[in-house]
Parts: sequence; C-alpha cells; structure tokens
Amino acid sequence: QVQLTESGGGLVQAGGSLRLSCAASGRTFSSTYPYAMAWFRQGPGKGREIVASIRDSSVAKPYYADSVQGRFTISRDNAKNSVYLQMNSLKPSDTANYYCAAMDSFRFTLIQARLYDHWGQGTQVTVSS
Repeated sequence: QVQLTESGGGLVQAGGSLRLSCAASGRTFSSTYPYAMAWFRQGPGKGREIVASIRDSSVAKPYYADSVQGRFTISRDNAKNSVYLQMNSLKPSDTANYYCAAMDSFRFTLIQARLYDHWGQGTQVTVSS
C-alpha cells in the first residue's frame, strides 16, 4: 500500500509564497518510482482541478495549469519519494485544498484526476487579500 502525506499548507497574504511537500510511504508502485506525480486542488464550491504534474523522467517538462503558469513550480526527489510545489505570487483565487497524487504506471494523459492511483488527504491553502 502507498500513502501520500501532504504538508506545508497554511494562511498567507496575497503575493506571498508557500511550499507544499508530499511524502510517499509504502510500496505499491509498479516501477521504482511513480510514473507521474501531481498536485490537484479543490476550492470552495469548485471541482477538483489539475495544478501541476511531473514525470519520472528528467527530460519531460512538467505540466502546469494556465492559472498557475509562471507562479508555481513542481519538483520531485525520487530518492526521498517526495514531490513539492513551490507557490509564489499567491492570489486569493488559489485558496483551495491541495492534494498530492501519484500515478503508478504509464498513461496517455496526466491531467485527469481519475487516472491517478494514490491520493493524499489534502492540505489547506488559504490566501487572504
């Protein structure tokens, strides 16, 4: 079994920064490392949406939602089974519960929540104006 645990959420003023961390425990991955890891978020009254995703390969460019492009940076440390999300220039619209997700093996797309195999419990990010 695999468990993902997020941390780093909190309350921050608009324009501020936060760094989210996600640590994976257990061993259910079909490969040495997850094929992909991602951050999703769900704001109040909204559905779950992709924030960013990153492949196991260093040559593959990370994916970012248009709403966070240029402000957020996703990274991973395979040796630590961890993925991170550096969030800069935060806006009130970024307020949401942020979820870490892992995809065990190859899929043709990486931005659909239903394709991910493991999920964290979420960490709340609140951005005040």
